[in-house]
Amino acid sequence: MDWNRVEGNWKQFRGNVKEKWGKLTDDDLNVIEGKREQLEGKIQQRYGYAKDQARKEVDTWFSSLK
Repeated sequence: MDWNRVEGNWKQFRGNVKEKWGKLTDDDLNVIEGKREQLEGKIQQRYGYAKDQARKEVDTWFSSLK
């Protein structure tokens, strides 16, 4: 699976993202719109993670979808 599938089916993945990162608001999820960079940025903002840590979190989550 590639990231385009997440972006194209964002409404289906929103619940999974919200479950994984509960501090993300519905407004955050609307802004993200399935875009990986936006997701990483919001995770950094809400959790205080460094960019590398946020990227690793998203990679781990994305791998679990396959």
